[in-house]
Amino acid sequence: MAATSAGILPYRVAADGTVSALVAHMGGPYWASRDEGAWSIVKGEFDAEGETARDAARREFREELGLDPPGGEYAELGTFAYASGKRITVFVVDGAGFDVTPARFGEFEMEWPPRSGRRASFPEVDRVAWLSLDDARTRLVRGQRPALDRLAKLLGAI
Repeated sequence: MAATSAGILPYRVAADGTVSALVAHMGGPYWASRDEGAWSIVKGEFDAEGETARDAARREFREELGLDPPGGEYAELGTFAYASGKRITVFVVDGAGFDVTPARFGEFEMEWPPRSGRRASFPEVDRVAWLSLDDARTRLVRGQRPALDRLAKLLGAI
């Protein structure tokens, strides 16, 4: 069965109407020197039998960024499928005024270098940024890009 994830995509609208979204650059050695296609909505896997998608999205936001997600009214943007079959349910919230400077990134452990028998810890994400929807579209992993299009349509930004 394909993995199921849930995430939160905070957005903000500038005075000139430009929409930006908060996205995260994936951590670890595989993504370290990549930019295009190496960013993600803050998200994580969950088991739908034990947790709702919205609760999982809020939990993952806390775990990955060390911050409570923005307050406000959440809307379910939709569920999007990757080419691999993995699915992500995305929630949006107005993030105007949300400060990411105190973020403290969660970590994961893996064998590194490969086949060395040694384990190393890496941040789940290594930075977050508010990016315009156009910038975010080229930087996000391909399977998440339709979420930006849906957000733009929801906000009337296209």
